[in-house]
Amino acid sequence: MHKFVSYNREILSNSAINLHAISSAALYGKGIFTTLAVYHSEPFLWQKHWRRLTENAEKLGIDLSDFDEETINKSLFELIKKNKILNARVRITFFDTSASSIWKYESNIKTSLLIQTADFRAVSKNLDLIVSPFQINSKSPLTNIKSCNYLENILALEDAKMKGFDEAIRLNEHGEVASACMANIFWVKDKNLFTPDLETGCLAGTTREFVIETAIGKGFEIVPVKENLDKLFYADEVFLTSSGLNITSVKTIEEFHFKDDFCRKLKAEFFSNQLM
Repeated sequence: MHKFVSYNREILSNSAINLHAISSAALYGKGIFTTLAVYHSEPFLWQKHWRRLTENAEKLGIDLSDFDEETINKSLFELIKKNKILNARVRITFFDTSASSIWKYESNIKTSLLIQTADFRAVSKNLDLIVSPFQINSKSPLTNIKSCNYLENILALEDAKMKGFDEAIRLNEHGEVASACMANIFWVKDKNLFTPDLETGCLAGTTREFVIETAIGKGFEIVPVKENLDKLFYADEVFLTSSGLNITSVKTIEEFHFKDDFCRKLKAEFFSNQLM
């Protein structure tokens, strides 16, 4: 993590941040966040990230009336400049700092905003995956919301790493492929692109959306599906997408091996301008 953060529109040292311990955010994880990439000091896919933040805030009842896109964008660029960022990742978090109905206290601030930055995580060029024992509940009220209540995702990722893998495939309660722990998943079969339907419980990732839109614009056929593991195991190629990964190919899922020819072409074509 970089030295400076932006907290409620003020640039501060990262050690100076305090979140009220009796707030809904601290007690219940009531908050939303997004992680976006910065390339050449410019936020990537900002409009998509902002749209999802506002949609998620409305679904969870998080009050954003004190914030607007212009002022947050200004705070983001101020932090990019302060931390002297060229290429990095940024997390934008809205915390519900109001009192809950169970533990009440007086608070003049309903919502707090934290923007923090860090270098990109070191990621293998070809990922080794396992199938996670932690299922996704496609009917959860938090489905398709990137909330601060992210412990299930973290536990699934830590379980995979403890077993010697880079990431894991998570299934829903119907045995359908939904996502990886911290990324969306795509696969290639006979030059067609497939990705789990949002109804499986996967997150509507901003990079996922970008890949779908770009693929369609370039004439690829891409199909959102509800499929079990067999379809994934017998794919020609598998890759993950996220703001931190961009497009990263999967080398293995347990004993199944995959190519990465098509994936490398996609990454070069979709992200060549950002990664130069």
